[in-house]
Amino acid sequence: MKKRCYPAGLLFLLLFPLFGGYAQTRPDALDEYRRGNFERAAAICRTEIAENPGNLESHVVICWSLLSLNRYEEALTFARQGRNISRYDPRIIEILGEISYYQGRNNEALQYFQEYINLAPEGQQIKTVYYLLGEIYIRLGRFRHADIALSTAVHWASGNALWWTRLAYARENAGDLSEAVIAYERALALDSQLADARRGLDRTRQALGGR
Repeated sequence: MKKRCYPAGLLFLLLFPLFGGYAQTRPDALDEYRRGNFERAAAICRTEIAENPGNLESHVVICWSLLSLNRYEEALTFARQGRNISRYDPRIIEILGEISYYQGRNNEALQYFQEYINLAPEGQQIKTVYYLLGEIYIRLGRFRHADIALSTAVHWASGNALWWTRLAYARENAGDLSEAVIAYERALALDSQLADARRGLDRTRQALGGR
């Protein structure tokens, strides 16, 4: 019996509904996260983790999603699981640092952020790590350390007016009033509506004038 031969293009069209259709229906958690659909992203990741508990990427994305939803305890569960999968993944370490920061565990957050810096000194989250380090040092009253951390943060994100304001505040409380004025002025140049920066600038100028 003579075999029937199909042109390659026709064969692709016949098979596409089987393979292409499946790919199109598979949900993408990272895409949902980037769109701001955090609940949807988390739900997809839960399904993926149930299917494959060793899927590190699903653990990372569900943690990002839960952090965005301020659900820190849930995020902590998956972050710990993720660290069991990959002990030195910088994304998981940074996530653990953020969770510790938002839950007020300052010393623990410092340890995680320092570990992240050692592992990924130019990593994707490095500017956020330095900003949060600065905020922790402000909490602890270590204003010169906060100055160093926040100066590094604005090095990576020079257009962030809020971060310049926090840097100015750290400098003001460290007694470096002239440098605080410079940072407050930079913040207001970026966003003239920042009330905290305006009050801080007036306050430090008055303090300088009184010397």
